[in-house]
Amino acid sequence: MKQDIIRILRAAGGRFIVRRINRLTRSVAMFTHKVQYVIEWGISPNPEWFDHFLDQYYLWPEFLTPWSWERGVFSLLAIKQGARVLELCCGDGFNAQHFYAIRAGSIISVDLDPDAISFANKNFHAKNVTYLTADIRTQMPKGQFDNIVWDAAVEHFTEEEIGHLMTEIKSRLCEGGVLSGHTIVEQDHGKSHHEHEYEFTSKEDLMRFLNPFFRNVRVFETIYPSRHNLYFFASDGMLPFDEKWRFQLSQNH
Repeated sequence: MKQDIIRILRAAGGRFIVRRINRLTRSVAMFTHKVQYVIEWGISPNPEWFDHFLDQYYLWPEFLTPWSWERGVFSLLAIKQGARVLELCCGDGFNAQHFYAIRAGSIISVDLDPDAISFANKNFHAKNVTYLTADIRTQMPKGQFDNIVWDAAVEHFTEEEIGHLMTEIKSRLCEGGVLSGHTIVEQDHGKSHHEHEYEFTSKEDLMRFLNPFFRNVRVFETIYPSRHNLYFFASDGMLPFDEKWRFQLSQNH
């Protein structure tokens, strides 16, 4: 019956009608998300967390900005099948559902902002993801984790707070566990967000916070005209891009 309906729709030009409808829908979505972006980010102060639907429906197609997807993909590289994951400062929950949930056994995603957690629960729920409101400076979830993801949030803390949080993170990583994440390099005109406490000056500047706590650290960068990204992996065990790591990951699949 289903195949008969599909054949009828094809014969009636259904695929072309649906394509036109979807193209129109995307155009409308792009316009409304552009309006939302202007309202939220056109003037200061800006929100402390970012709605990644704005990337998906406006910024990516309009300005060809791929860095939001880089962030999800690079941290996914560090997550093995069935891993216990703690995501710090998760924001809207986009990455937890779209990148980490497919491989993780369980994810605890926390953020200081209750509005971000409410948004995450409404838009990015997955059966293996739990969203919690928590200030990680005093309320970081207890337990042992295979992965801790600290994405686009390190810069929201002072140098002293980053050192304290590294101690807390290290105590929660199981043997061979990996810390991964992303931050940005400070631009010539200064900090890019009024809530940022410390923006890094280089790869070496970021590594000085990681090296005292982990035997193996890898920091790499992607550079665009308007953005300089730093990505990091840190562990006492293997890291993504190590030959043995790639072999183990393939064995888990």
